[in-house]
Amino acid sequence: MGMNCPFFFTFVIVVQPFLSTPIEYLKGVGPVRGEMLRKELQVNTFGELLSCFPFRYIDRSRFYKIAEIREEYPFIQVKGVIRSVQTVGPPRAKRLVAIIEDQTGTMDLVWFKGHRWIADKLIPGKEYVIFGRPARFNSRWNIAHPELELASDQPPPLSEILRPLYYSSEKLKAKGLDSRGISKLVKNLLLLDKFHVPETIPAEILQSLKLIPRQESFISIHFPESPEQLKRAQARLKFEELFFIQLRLLQQKFLRLNKQQGHPFLHVGEYVNRFYKNQLAFELTGAQKRVIKEIRADLGSGKQMNRLLQGDVGSGKTLVALMTMLIALDNGYQACIMAPTEILANQHFQTVTGMIQGMGVEVRLLTGSTKSADRKEIMQGLLNGEIHFMIGTHALLEEYVQFKNLGLVVIDEQHRFGVAQRAKLWDKNLVTPHVLVMTATPIPRTLAMTLYGDLDASVIDEMPPGRMPVITRHAFESKRLELFGFLRKKIGEGRQVYMVYPLINESESMDLKNLMEGYDAVVREFPLPAFAISIVHGQMKPADKEFEMQRFIKKQTQIMVATTVIEVGVDIPNASVMVIENAERFGLSQLHQLRGRVGRGSDQSFCILMTSDKLTNDARKRIQTMVNTTDGFVIAETDLQLRGPGDLEGTQQSGILDLKIADIVKDEKILKYSRNLATQIIEKDPGLELPEHQRLNHHLRMIQKYEHNWGLIS
Repeated sequence: MGMNCPFFFTFVIVVQPFLSTPIEYLKGVGPVRGEMLRKELQVNTFGELLSCFPFRYIDRSRFYKIAEIREEYPFIQVKGVIRSVQTVGPPRAKRLVAIIEDQTGTMDLVWFKGHRWIADKLIPGKEYVIFGRPARFNSRWNIAHPELELASDQPPPLSEILRPLYYSSEKLKAKGLDSRGISKLVKNLLLLDKFHVPETIPAEILQSLKLIPRQESFISIHFPESPEQLKRAQARLKFEELFFIQLRLLQQKFLRLNKQQGHPFLHVGEYVNRFYKNQLAFELTGAQKRVIKEIRADLGSGKQMNRLLQGDVGSGKTLVALMTMLIALDNGYQACIMAPTEILANQHFQTVTGMIQGMGVEVRLLTGSTKSADRKEIMQGLLNGEIHFMIGTHALLEEYVQFKNLGLVVIDEQHRFGVAQRAKLWDKNLVTPHVLVMTATPIPRTLAMTLYGDLDASVIDEMPPGRMPVITRHAFESKRLELFGFLRKKIGEGRQVYMVYPLINESESMDLKNLMEGYDAVVREFPLPAFAISIVHGQMKPADKEFEMQRFIKKQTQIMVATTVIEVGVDIPNASVMVIENAERFGLSQLHQLRGRVGRGSDQSFCILMTSDKLTNDARKRIQTMVNTTDGFVIAETDLQLRGPGDLEGTQQSGILDLKIADIVKDEKILKYSRNLATQIIEKDPGLELPEHQRLNHHLRMIQKYEHNWGLIS
């Protein structure tokens, strides 16, 4: 076209970073397998395939003698000479059989497919290395479809001394991508001329911690040449994973403390003083006083508070939250409590209004059940500032809910809210409100360090005086009659009883049937008019549920048959017995939460864990832990050890615990060391701007590029 052409075409060559290359461009993948890897393993790129670490290894450095083979061995490796090769069986069921011999005996190698191709590879009289799963047939050992190679062959690049085993799925296996197939893809990737993994950790740290380079660690994690090399690769990659999590959390915390402005609550005034002098019927515990002091320091700093308040069931967290809300009110700001369920929101509303009655504080409740006319009135009251405290559920997140000057948000049981949901509260104010996150589920220190590492933490580790520890007993189904006798005695003394059934998934008809059968059995054992029974479960309409709850609260019924909808938010001091049916089906955290529904009065309370006679080892340990201790932190640590962080309630939403290789229970030492080192670096160079921290800064930005920055709204 020449220079006189009125149009110019600019060709932009985009250089694709090696690890960001789409997975279908790897040899052996292609479009079909690529799509399957995306759907089944969330593997989109070369880098994500590289981070699909083996979950186990088979030791191929060990050779067995034929006489040593045992049925319990899942795989064996044998070195021997092939003595004969022949095809046997009828035409439609032919099989190829080779006999291999070592100094201790003989065994058969069997192939049911590919006879001609395999037979051409087998040379009688030659020594081979055989690998596979042993089986016994007609008193002889055999291996079906073994892997084999000439003993004289040189080992290929990346030979599998410790064979990696990878997670797969039925759909992947149908496309030839079982563990072996995925291993081949990884090998194809590692053998590429362009294979390169950029280093992320400064040389000084690598040297001081004696960590191997990143590229070497990725090669060795997939194809280690020895157990020692595997340990070095694991140590390097575990440290890197935990170190960057801590670096990110601590940097976010530093930025929040130093750049995120908060409403300055500079004084404690009339509302707090009147409440303390006139409304409190008891003395605060030492732990409550300490926590309130920590919160006051945050509120007066001019920076946005982001504090996690941990405390066991009944330790007085709500009272601490209320006093914090009164501080906000003393400084001219509104406050709100957001709870995950209507029952819990109602409970907070009743507790708060009862404690500040007569103080002239306007408190309103907003849930999904709130009538339209009431909603309009509430919206007006929030906008003009007539409503001081707002308590509600997810309904508070709706766009039409607008505050005049929201200064404090209390989030109860925050793990039940999605991160994006919680973020909506922040859009209701120009200045980010102070945040107090409450949880009655004690968090193990390792989990808190990882999941809430960017929050300041307060712990109420002292129970109010006069509370008697709940006595917990384990009973098998065979003791049912004794249980009923015990319940009659307690009801005769004027006490009330919870009976909870494991309606784990409220859509499962089997579980609902289980609940209703339990209810029928209780009605037969405790008939009218001598006894009255409430029933509450998640499939009931909110109004019906509330009606039944109120009957129990007013002592019109003696027994409440329920599912775990009563796990949080039910505070009835007269209820002193909690019976948990099929307790082996509950996690430790749930059992502890349910037990916390009793022991709220001055009478001795009891928790009875009913189970079947047959228990797994884990179930037995859970039940024994509940019987032995009421300490929520001991229970949380045991729960973490038994289930791991990925299965604990709440951690699935965090995103942060989607760990590829590290384990915060087994790798606690690495976690603590990585946090200490990250703390030193952030204190010295919070922006990671120094030359020696450029690698850290670059990798941290790469991580954050693909993630929402939720650090300021935890």
